[in-house]
Amino acid sequence: MQVASIVTLDNIYFLTGLVLIIVSVYTVFDKGNPARYTTALFWTLFGLTFMAPIIHLPDTVVGAFLVVMALLSGFKQIRVGSAKESSVEYRTAQRDKWGNKLFIPILIIPIVTFAVAQFTKLGALMGLGLASIAAIIVAMIMFREGFGNTMQEGRRLIDAVGAAATLPQLLAALGAVFNAAGVGAVVASLISAVVPTQYALGTLAAYFIGMSLFTIIMGNAFAAFAVITTGIGIPLVIEMHGANPAILGTLGMLAGYCGTLISPMAANFNIVPVALLEMKDNFGVIKRQAPVAVVMWITILIFAYIILF
Repeated sequence: MQVASIVTLDNIYFLTGLVLIIVSVYTVFDKGNPARYTTALFWTLFGLTFMAPIIHLPDTVVGAFLVVMALLSGFKQIRVGSAKESSVEYRTAQRDKWGNKLFIPILIIPIVTFAVAQFTKLGALMGLGLASIAAIIVAMIMFREGFGNTMQEGRRLIDAVGAAATLPQLLAALGAVFNAAGVGAVVASLISAVVPTQYALGTLAAYFIGMSLFTIIMGNAFAAFAVITTGIGIPLVIEMHGANPAILGTLGMLAGYCGTLISPMAANFNIVPVALLEMKDNFGVIKRQAPVAVVMWITILIFAYIILF
């Protein structure tokens, strides 16, 4: 069997789904979870959506899974279990023993991801999957933890995140649906009616505002990019005023990321840290990032206008 046939995104997704199902098995046996069966069902269904290409699940079945997951989340049937954390004494001892070497597993992820993306044809996403596997293996070897303890820690973290873990996939899908539905064309017509399109700065500001607003709504600049670039970026900024597509696209994504900094829909950036750090203010991260987002957005607009026109 060739390596290329094994190292595929479908297999990485399959492993991701398998981890989620293992988490659900641990959850079933966790009597400290008041909703252990429904919580386990949620993570099992979520895991199966990742495994769908390998086990050949029909689209309708995956859609049904998502409906059930939404109902479980809506009726608050996803609860935090009673996974045990390591003691403060143990963590302090490990910190003193390893020092800055504790960051080795974390640093493996960006290093391996970059190496795979730069020096192979596998791409960055495949590199991220391989890097994550490598980081887990290195961490298990360093700290001499078995597979069971590793999965238990994974369960504790996924419990802390909760249903918000599904948002990146759902929001990316929403962006694809918006684009297929022709939302970009509608946005372009609305913008053309209120923005002085004869002025380059006006169309550029409209593009950046659109990227930020749609990112705030959908929580994902990638989802917003297809819609806003199709509706505003290409016809008004690139074709009408001759902006460089590569530069505009890059800066447009940065403008979108400014929206990410202040959007609760960007759960993996703004809500998950609140849960993991046990912050009292649910919007504490967003409040601290908002001033930075505003300054960044204005700076990007000025910089883009200078170099694009």
